[in-house]
Amino acid sequence: MLSRTADHLLWMSRYIERAENTARMLDVNYQTSMLPQSALQAEQGWAGMLSICELLPAYRAKYGDIQPDKVITFMAADADNPSSIIACIQASRENARAVRGSLTTEVWETYNQIWLEARRQLREGILQTDPSAFFEWVKLHSHLARGVILGTMLLDQSVFFMRLGTFLERADNTARLLDVKFHAHLSPEFFAADPEAANTQEELDFYHWSAILRSVSAFEIYRRVYRDVITPPRVAELLMLRHDMPRSLLACMNEVVANLERIGASVDASHSRRLAGRLQADLQYGDIQEILATGLHAYLTHFLERVHAVGLAVSEEFLQFQ
Repeated sequence: MLSRTADHLLWMSRYIERAENTARMLDVNYQTSMLPQSALQAEQGWAGMLSICELLPAYRAKYGDIQPDKVITFMAADADNPSSIIACIQASRENARAVRGSLTTEVWETYNQIWLEARRQLREGILQTDPSAFFEWVKLHSHLARGVILGTMLLDQSVFFMRLGTFLERADNTARLLDVKFHAHLSPEFFAADPEAANTQEELDFYHWSAILRSVSAFEIYRRVYRDVITPPRVAELLMLRHDMPRSLLACMNEVVANLERIGASVDASHSRRLAGRLQADLQYGDIQEILATGLHAYLTHFLERVHAVGLAVSEEFLQFQ
């Protein structure tokens, strides 16, 4: 396969996955912002999301103070923000158009229709009337795009590069979501200051962690696996170390390694395969109590650096073209 074609296919999938994950982060912030909390806590939640996406300076330069409606607009509908939902959908569609000959008609029409429909909904003001409905629509159509690929395309290198892009992006975004939510919620401000407030705090904890689990479609999975109250260590374990949880870090790295092998990356000759394999092994044999004891934030920050290194190595090995 030509490097240029592989590059477009990988980024086509990365951008649609990024749009979905941005919708998930916005939705969980929107839902948790409705819980009883101080104005400072609410602002910190939105600022934390912008920070973990490395967009806080860009937001402040354009909009100034943190306001939920402006953050949602910036992250969903602002075409000048390259990480916004609409910008990611457009970039995904443009990459698909560039390799139209490598895609089935169904795949191209799906990506094109997602872009057209997203623009129409934003023009009609859905973010002002029902932002959660728009976020759910983005998630649903991201699932549709992946399903059409698996249901209509030959399982060759084209699909393997698309799957590689999907799971590199998903690993990055799951780690970011987990990091920002744990960092915010486990700060001292979130713990009850007196015994009388303990019950109220316990209820808020339940809704907070439930919203996080729902944001990655893991609430029912958590109930099936643990059959107990929702606790932060188990949420972290589910989203990091469970190989059978579709959006966990380990499941993503399993897919990254598998698809690298399918495109011909061997352990002996491929730097990207070795980097991905070491990261996969660390997760596969990791222990959540050890990770929490040494610092979840530090672990996730290092994980993001390593995933980025895998992406760079893939680009250098397979996607460089003249």
